[in-house]
Amino acid sequence: MRYHYSLKLFLLLSLLSFPERSFAVEPYQQINDIEYATADNHRLLLDLYLPKTKEQPPLLVWIHGGAWRAGSKNNMPLSELVQHGFAVASVDYRLSPVAKFPAQIHDIKAAIRFLRGSAEKYGYNADKIGILGSSAGGHLVALMGVTNGNQQLEGDLGDFDNESSSVQAIVDYFGPTNFLTILPQSTPHGLSVRIPALKLLLGDRPEKKPDLARLASPVFHVDDKAPPLLMIHGDQDPQVPINQSHELQAKYVQHQRDVTFKVIHDGAHGGPEFFDAERMQLVEKFLRKHLTK
Repeated sequence: MRYHYSLKLFLLLSLLSFPERSFAVEPYQQINDIEYATADNHRLLLDLYLPKTKEQPPLLVWIHGGAWRAGSKNNMPLSELVQHGFAVASVDYRLSPVAKFPAQIHDIKAAIRFLRGSAEKYGYNADKIGILGSSAGGHLVALMGVTNGNQQLEGDLGDFDNESSSVQAIVDYFGPTNFLTILPQSTPHGLSVRIPALKLLLGDRPEKKPDLARLASPVFHVDDKAPPLLMIHGDQDPQVPINQSHELQAKYVQHQRDVTFKVIHDGAHGGPEFFDAERMQLVEKFLRKHLTK
């Protein structure tokens, strides 16, 4: 009897000692390190998150931040949207220590073409694509959206030249939008971050590379075909002045395009409040409106 009691106690304690996640079933499938193109022998990779509960889910693309010189596809903050029925591709691109602009936008446009050409293989719907990103990623997604069909920024990477790189909805979290005004708008702290980052991206300060700075600035590309845009920015952002989002909003209003601008009061440069329940509901509603109707 004592032996059986001890055995039962051991089994019970063993079960309780297992972490809860051992019994959890992931609500989505994750496929890592899919090669979408190569550039100068540099493999360009993305991770794909596919919901298990929905066939032909709409596709979102996440572009990470990191001042264009750091960051990774590994930190993808949209798992809640995957659980709500969206497919998400998290994309790596060449960072500025590896290649200067416009390499980054060439890479991302190649990723969009690859994702459209691979829709049947992976089982998502890429007729309409939403693109989201934060900080430097916010800049890149805004530039992606307002340069649909721009051959100067298209590039020729990858094997899906016949596919479109256009996107149909943009969510920009506190991204720079005008490289010719961001430095005059910046705090001393902001300048300490932005000047070296922009010099590395462009090859020099923006005012010394005005044509390239204009090409890289979303505000100079907005026209009457710009896709719907949602921007979320903190009014105390020490790195990317909130005026950057105001400038892009003004261009959208000027061209009578669909724009929503949400300010997080006392918000800094990122943080959990940008992805809390309130903001995620806002983003999901915006994406469903423009991608699934």
